[in-house]
Amino acid sequence: MDEFQRSWLLAQLGPDTDPADLERRFFRLRSVRAVALEVLGERRAKLLADPLKVTVDGVVTMDLQENLRGIERQIEQVRQAPAPDDPGDEDDEGEAAMAVTWLVPARRYR
Repeated sequence: MDEFQRSWLLAQLGPDTDPADLERRFFRLRSVRAVALEVLGERRAKLLADPLKVTVDGVVTMDLQENLRGIERQIEQVRQAPAPDDPGDEDDEGEAAMAVTWLVPARRYR
C-alpha cells in the first residue's frame, strides 16, 4: 500500500485507525475500497451487537441509532466514491484523443 492509498483510507476511516491493521487487511484483500468497507462493516456489526437504545427512567437515555445511520451512510459513500486503486482511473488516462491543428512551414521565404 502506498502513501496515497493510506491517506485515502485514513480520510475515510478516521485518523485514529491503526495503520498496521490497514496494511494487514490490504495485503489480504488487495483493494483499499475493500479494506474500508470491511472496517466500516465491523464497526456496524459492533453497534448492532449491543442494544441501540438504553433508557434508565429518570437517570439517563442512550441512543445510538444515529451512529448506526451515520456508518451506513459512510458505507454507501465509500461504495460510490472513487478509490485510488480503482481500475477505471487508469483507463481514462490511456484514452486516445484526437486533435486538429494547422501545419505551417517553419521557414518562410520571400
